[in-house]
Amino acid sequence: MSTQHETNPRPLAAVILAAGKGTRMRSDLPKVCHTVASVPMVRIVHDACKDAGCDPIVVVVGYKQDLVRDALADTDARFAVQDEQLGTGHAVNCTADILRDFPGDVLILCGDGPLIRTHTLRTLVDRHRRTGAACTLATSVIDDPTGYGRIVRDASGAFAGIVEQKNATPEQLAIREVNPSYYCFRAADLFEFLPRLTRNERTGEYYITDLPTLLMQASRRVEVIDAVDPQDVLSINTPEDLRKVEQVYLARRTTPQNASGDAT
Repeated sequence: MSTQHETNPRPLAAVILAAGKGTRMRSDLPKVCHTVASVPMVRIVHDACKDAGCDPIVVVVGYKQDLVRDALADTDARFAVQDEQLGTGHAVNCTADILRDFPGDVLILCGDGPLIRTHTLRTLVDRHRRTGAACTLATSVIDDPTGYGRIVRDASGAFAGIVEQKNATPEQLAIREVNPSYYCFRAADLFEFLPRLTRNERTGEYYITDLPTLLMQASRRVEVIDAVDPQDVLSINTPEDLRKVEQVYLARRTTPQNASGDAT
């Protein structure tokens, strides 16, 4: 049976978060402008979104934004400016003037995740649309979850929320299912609920990770799919991390089925 997704797909946009500095990279260059196989990592994320059918693609810029814009100069990316670093929720809200009235779905991704795969994005969007969710998260189960937000589930196994490592209990720290920051939101729900985010008491920032819980409290459907390969969530915080990610990226490109980033 054909689904609405197949016969009358809604448009798909993307938001790429690229406003931060990346202080641990020991460089004045914005983290997302560091290259992987000679390509700025933000460009790799942009191209995966493009291949997944996203239009428009909105990049949130801030620190040394001219360099990020230059890295995407030959693309049709649009830009939103985050003048003050007030968290991921605030960063996404900076795109409201562009996307508030967008009639479809919005992917939200980080610009420092160059191991992203178009196939993963398509899987995430398909689950989101088939279930009629307001929000869908793609998660990953990894051996060492240190540094990542944990996916908390209730006794029945249903999604209950995301807890950041700094706020996690010892029991929650043992959870290996993590949030690699792959989100898909219905645009109308996203921009209805973003203004309801409150500042985190410890950091003073607004977190996009609080949004799924707000949606559930309002009886909006939130879906979770374990769709991100553990290798793909390798984080880049230091030059050493960057070298490891580049090795994975180059190895993947030498395998024919992985060349397009569409391998499972």
